[in-house]
Amino acid sequence: NGKLMEEQGIAIDPHVTRDMERLESDGKTAAMVAINGCVLGVLAVADTVRPEARTTVTALRKMGIKVWLVTGDNQRTATAIAKQLNIVSVIAGVLPGQKAHVVTELQQAGEIVAMVGDGINDSPALAQANVGIAIGAGTEIAIEAADMVLVRNHLHHVVAALDLSRSVFNRIRLNFFWAMGYNLCLVPIAAGVLFPFTYMRLQPAYAGLCMAFSSVSVVVSSLALKAYEQPAIQDDGTLVRAKAWQHFSMRYQHMYYRLTGECKYLRLPPEDASEDDDGLHMSRLV
Repeated sequence: NGKLMEEQGIAIDPHVTRDMERLESDGKTAAMVAINGCVLGVLAVADTVRPEARTTVTALRKMGIKVWLVTGDNQRTATAIAKQLNIVSVIAGVLPGQKAHVVTELQQAGEIVAMVGDGINDSPALAQANVGIAIGAGTEIAIEAADMVLVRNHLHHVVAALDLSRSVFNRIRLNFFWAMGYNLCLVPIAAGVLFPFTYMRLQPAYAGLCMAFSSVSVVVSSLALKAYEQPAIQDDGTLVRAKAWQHFSMRYQHMYYRLTGECKYLRLPPEDASEDDDGLHMSRLV
């Protein structure tokens, strides 16, 4: 790069500088080739933006999540990539150790940080973040440093992972408030608070059944999470979920064909799908 050429005392022709700026504006990383103190050419290397990257960023923003691009590329290349992905906050020219420092600064500002990465350079930041998310096709070091590993190399699974975590947390809160409200209502009744008005007492056997129902209801509510399906992501970043009747229809058909033996109802395994698939594997009859 230009800094290395300056350290080596190699003069850079203005035409070379203009060519590098043009390539970097196109989202490419430009590198100069010099022999015997003379710049002979410029090489351009570009990382292809994944087709699902833009919709992933849009979906995250619609979920109320701020998206930052932190990269070791130069400012022009990072800005060009961020423009393609509709990312406003960009930090370029960052060394591996500095990525972790950026995460620390965001945490000190009161932000809850989730870091997505797949390379060795991302490992310190993955370990520092509140939630480190590693792409399954990444390096082993990044996978070891992360808290969550996406088995398939598809960015839509980042949205699915965060959406599932929100669903689980919301279900925990629902169970907590349901159990608290249930017990606050029935414990005084079991203690006889209504006896002076109705002259009725709750028998110990019925009180035990009510307590058991409280536990069973919370367990059933938690088991309902098994019906979770990964939402589809539209081009505008909107999450589309299957209707409740569609879930019931698929499960009913699955049970029917298994009991009757007329045909099998199979879910396509991940290995049958291409890498460009969005990870939403619909079932079919065979």
